[in-house]
Amino acid sequence: MPDAPSIFVGVMSGTSLDGIDLVAADFEQGVPHIHASASIPWPEPLRARLLEVTAPGWRGGWDVMGALHAELGSCYADACARLLNDPALAGRRPRAIGLHGQTVHHAPHAPHPFSLQLGDASRVAERCGIPVVYDFRSRDVAAGGEGAPLVPAAHRAFFHSHDEDRAVLNLGGIANLTLLPASGAVRGFDTGPGNTLLDRWICHQLDQPFDADGHWARSGRAHPALLSRLLQDPYFAAPPPKSTGTEYFNLEWLLPQLPPGMAAADVQATLAALTVETVAQALERSMPGCRRLLVCGGGARNSLLMEALRARLPATGVESTGQHGLPPTLVEATAFAWLAARTLAGEPGNLPEVTGAHHPVVLGSILPA
Repeated sequence: MPDAPSIFVGVMSGTSLDGIDLVAADFEQGVPHIHASASIPWPEPLRARLLEVTAPGWRGGWDVMGALHAELGSCYADACARLLNDPALAGRRPRAIGLHGQTVHHAPHAPHPFSLQLGDASRVAERCGIPVVYDFRSRDVAAGGEGAPLVPAAHRAFFHSHDEDRAVLNLGGIANLTLLPASGAVRGFDTGPGNTLLDRWICHQLDQPFDADGHWARSGRAHPALLSRLLQDPYFAAPPPKSTGTEYFNLEWLLPQLPPGMAAADVQATLAALTVETVAQALERSMPGCRRLLVCGGGARNSLLMEALRARLPATGVESTGQHGLPPTLVEATAFAWLAARTLAGEPGNLPEVTGAHHPVVLGSILPA
């Protein structure tokens, strides 16, 4: 009897700060076969602390940061233990857990570049008794890269087609594009804000964590002059490789640019238009012949953003990755399961043409069981 496929767990919590996504998958056929998955929201007090720590100008002490690192590690451990108890994994022990951690600061252009993720991987290894691959971004940064985006290599493995030029759009807190030409090198970069400004603005105005299905944005009207002003930010015109985060695109970036007396719902509508326009402009500049745009991340569930992307890109088929076998909210977690498999195999996980690294590198550190 042939050996059962090796299963890897991927654990992802993104800049939207909505919770933890987990996947247990094997990659024996090249594409992912998902055995089990879960999405677990952050407890609200923890989410509030994460919002504080990731806010610009945070000046908390190391005791706060250390405690948060430990608490996040315990949350990841609990979430992994819950996934491992899924009946679909009965009798199957995953080879490793790929733990991305929670990004609290991404600074690839600092005098000493870094990308910092919290979440104590030792607590996950101790609780689950399975090797943990963690700290995926640091080696790419050490090799001269931005440490982001890292998922394009996985997007190539999951979604590439020899028959057409495609792109994958991850609409998380920050939006990023992976360009998958039918032939030729893969490219990828962060286009700018995905959901983060939408989330922060509705929280600021209505004390709600996100704009469900774009309902509030639909009640307003996009403001052309404000949209034009926001689009002037030099990040959008900068060439790749490039990556960004909530350190840059946040309320402190937005508020000084708002005209006096503008209706709050109109601001939300304009921010939705900003997400769509920055994605569309980036795609038109970088892959004008794109035939299909596959959308993943939480923004794929926002019908306003999806409708607006289809209207803005009429020559491109805009589809959810769910139509191609992988639910949109599980793509990133699956990517980190795939990256963990690469690490254990001693194979590079970055794409230098994407991150700007000097050469391919094996990503992450490995904690034994």
